[in-house]
Amino acid sequence: MRIAVLDVGANAACLVVAEVDGRVPVVVGTVKYPLRLGELAGPDGWLGEAAVERVVGAVGAGLGEAARRGAGEPFAFATAIVRDAPNAGRVLDEVHRRTGVSLHTLPGEVEGALTFLAVRRWMGAGSTGGRRAGGRGGPLLSLDIGGGTFEVALGRGEAPDLVVSLPLGARPLTRRWLADGDPPSVGAVRELRRHVADALRVLGGRVRAEAPLRAVGTSRTFHQLARLCGGRQLALADLRSATRRLAALSSAERAALPGISAARARQSLAGAIVAESAMRAMGLAAVTLCPWAIREGILLRHIEDGATWWRHPWPLHPDGAGSAGRQRP
Repeated sequence: MRIAVLDVGANAACLVVAEVDGRVPVVVGTVKYPLRLGELAGPDGWLGEAAVERVVGAVGAGLGEAARRGAGEPFAFATAIVRDAPNAGRVLDEVHRRTGVSLHTLPGEVEGALTFLAVRRWMGAGSTGGRRAGGRGGPLLSLDIGGGTFEVALGRGEAPDLVVSLPLGARPLTRRWLADGDPPSVGAVRELRRHVADALRVLGGRVRAEAPLRAVGTSRTFHQLARLCGGRQLALADLRSATRRLAALSSAERAALPGISAARARQSLAGAIVAESAMRAMGLAAVTLCPWAIREGILLRHIEDGATWWRHPWPLHPDGAGSAGRQRP
C-alpha cells in the first residue's frame, strides 16, 4: 500500500509518497512545486489571487502525481503562511472547490508534536518503549524553525511533555526587523537578537532544567546552517561564526554560499539568529540533524491510526484530550 502527504509551505509544496512496510513509511518518491508565497503575501499576511492560484495549481499537480505513483489522495496540509492568513478560509475553500482536495491546517503545537514523534522514531525506538506501551526514554528536544513559526518540543516518550509554537519564523522576522538594507544595519541585527533572546528566555530555562538531553534540529534552516558550517552536527561555536558572516553579506552573496538557496537567502540570517539564540538560551553546545520531520510524523500517524487520525491529532497518548486543527468540512 502507498500513501502520500502534500506539505504546502511558503517557498514550495512538497509531495511525499511512501510505501507502507509494517509500521514504517519507506519513501519512494518526492516532488516539489515552487510557490514563493511570501513574495505575494500582503503586509498583514493576506494571500491574493496570484497566491491562491499557485496553491491551487500545486495541490492539483500533487493530487495527479500521487495517483500516478499508486497512492490515493494525499493528506494535504498548509503551514503558517496559509494558516495565519486573514483569508485562510477562502484559500481552503477554493482549493477544495477546484481540486476536490481538503487542504488542512494544523495548530503550531500539533505540528511540533508530529515532528517530535518523527524525530523520536528516527533517533531510535531503543530510547523509548513506544506510544501504546506507555514507554518513556531519555529527554529529547526537537527544534523546527519554519518560515512563519518556531516549534519546540520536549519529552521522554513519543508524545512531548512540552510543545510550544513561537512567532519566530524566519520570514516575518526578516520583514519586520531586517528590512532596512541588504545587508541589514548592525543596529537592526542587534535589535532582532534582543527580541529573539527575550522571547526565548523562559522557555530556555525550562529546557535547561531537563539537561542533559539530546537536541535535534529538523528544519531546512538547521540543515542549511549545518551545511554552511561543514558538519553533520551544528555546533554553537561554528554557528556563531556563520551568523556573523551572514550578517555582513547581501542576499545575493548569501545565495552563493554552500547550502543557501536563492529562495531562502534573504531570510537565512533571521533563521540563523533564531537557531543561535535558541541554542544559547537552552544551553546547547550542539544540535544533531534529523531528516525526518512533520511529513514523516503524519505518515506514521496515518499508518498507525488510519486516515482520520487528524480529527484528534494530539496529544498522542490516549489519556489526554485531542486538539483538532482547522480544516474544510
